[in-house]
Amino acid sequence: MTTPVSIEFFPPNTPVGTEKLKTVVQELRAVNPQYFSVTYGAGGSTREKTLSTVADIAAQGFDAAPHLSCVGSTRENIAEILATYRAQHIRRVVALRGDLPSGTATAGEFRYASELVHFIRETQGEDWDIEVAAYPEYHPQQRYAARDLQFFADKVRAGASGAITQFFYNPDAYFHFVDATRAMGVDVPIVPGIMPINNYARIAQFAQRDGIEIPRWVALKMEGYMDDAASVRAFGLDVVAQLCERLIAGGVPGLHFYTLNQSALTLELCKRLGLAAKA
Repeated sequence: MTTPVSIEFFPPNTPVGTEKLKTVVQELRAVNPQYFSVTYGAGGSTREKTLSTVADIAAQGFDAAPHLSCVGSTRENIAEILATYRAQHIRRVVALRGDLPSGTATAGEFRYASELVHFIRETQGEDWDIEVAAYPEYHPQQRYAARDLQFFADKVRAGASGAITQFFYNPDAYFHFVDATRAMGVDVPIVPGIMPINNYARIAQFAQRDGIEIPRWVALKMEGYMDDAASVRAFGLDVVAQLCERLIAGGVPGLHFYTLNQSALTLELCKRLGLAAKA
């Protein structure tokens, strides 16, 4: 049975980026994605860009899942956003707490993603797929793993349909996280997030910010390549392909690729994994 694939984009900031992303969407048609998700800026700073990007994806015939961040928001404006998506026949959303915008003192009417999930279920009913975030190496702002697991379970019990993890390079962290949540009675699909490695310095920066472990042997080898972009790309493909193979062998319910609005590495990985249509 083929492992389902989903893809994440961020809203482009320029007309050129918007046109390029339309091409990227068509290129990624070869992996038959379940859906494309689109990120959402802090405090809704990219709300309109997220909406227009989702509309462009839907116009190309694909399912789209906008991210929805609730911190700093009111029930009224979340309801307004959901009504807009419902009018566009969008029924999948990635429900997140998000980060409080700089200079904002209060969190608004929602403190936790679980409250957002509950609000969506309460006001919209059951005809939505609600994805939530999961952190195999635990949330960078959370000191205690047990508390992070409880927050995750709260989101699922509030009505989440499934979860997408933060990216990681240690498959044991993913499998341990899934086992721990199953022991708590959480049974929704937990799809691993996959970050292909192109610009290693950028990925290392993301990893440091979010408390993600890059195995020492990978980091040392990457640092040894210095500015040899071809070697970084080739080695990165090997590392991530092996990670995906281990995950697929372990029975994951899907793979969610963080593409950074590029198609080449995701396409190559999916070809290696037998998940892309033949040219």
